[in-house]
Amino acid sequence: MNTFVFIFYRQAAASLLLVPIALLLERHNLRSLTSGLLLKLFFCALVGNTLSPNLTNASVKLTSATVASATNNSAPVITFCLALLLRMEVVKLRSSSGVAKLAGVALCLAGALVIAFYAGPSLSPVNHHRAFHTVSSSAQASRAPSRGTWITGTFLMVLAMVTWSLWIIMQTALLKEYPNKMLVTTVQCVFSVAQSFVAAVVAERDFAKWKLQRDVSLLAVIYTGFVVTGVGYYLQAWCVEIKGPVFLAVWTPLSFVLTIFCSSFFLGEIVHLGSILGGILLVVGLYSLFWGKSMETKVSSMVNAVNGGNDAQEHQGHTGEDKEETELVTSTLAIERV
Repeated sequence: MNTFVFIFYRQAAASLLLVPIALLLERHNLRSLTSGLLLKLFFCALVGNTLSPNLTNASVKLTSATVASATNNSAPVITFCLALLLRMEVVKLRSSSGVAKLAGVALCLAGALVIAFYAGPSLSPVNHHRAFHTVSSSAQASRAPSRGTWITGTFLMVLAMVTWSLWIIMQTALLKEYPNKMLVTTVQCVFSVAQSFVAAVVAERDFAKWKLQRDVSLLAVIYTGFVVTGVGYYLQAWCVEIKGPVFLAVWTPLSFVLTIFCSSFFLGEIVHLGSILGGILLVVGLYSLFWGKSMETKVSSMVNAVNGGNDAQEHQGHTGEDKEETELVTSTLAIERV
């Protein structure tokens, strides 16, 4: 199935799940969706729900699922770089936290370059008896992508992460303006259905090839639509609200490990050493950035605590001075009365 058609079906499946729930739970808030807010939701959906998944699927087609999962670890770092360009973040080069942040960015860049330019020896699949009907390992090796195709696919994945990171920044600003996660998620999915349909028609004009068969493609559409887009996006928003974005991003490397195992075990995918090494660099860079952010937060909280203590002491000093002045005035008045 064409990847653009697949994304259209995925977004349509997610909308079928979310629209009835949104109408049931949030129908009294529909009037609060102004034309300006809908326009912002449209562009937010274009970046995060249409461009990003289409670029990701195009990258997977040119490389592998392991490359896509490894590159996902760069999303928080790319988000940090975009926030830095937009002056939403500050890097203090003379502090350990600033050095850790820059080291994280450099390691993520190195990881992406390793994945793109160094394939390395291939590793044998964990299981040669696959759950789904795919080509054999020898056939995969004979049809391995060329070096140019692999580099193109890797940079498409990096571009997908850039659009996803931009979507996170846009989503953060949008939720501050309109903090209704259910309606924001649902409206973006509906807009993405229309956008994905246009992209799919341009990419595949033979509608006979759009037909869904009762095979793994139908299962993939249902799973990615209902679970990944419908349930997953809402759970991520809920997790960010309860524990914060850092807690969510810390678990990103787990998907990299699970993808390597599942793609090799179930699909018999050939994993290259370069993908694993690049993924490790991306994970280390991710945690270096997190460490720098945590150190910065601790220092900031300590400074605020010290400033708060000084303000309290200053306030107490002023209170004491005021008390002394009051006592002096009272004594003076008493003397005058005498």
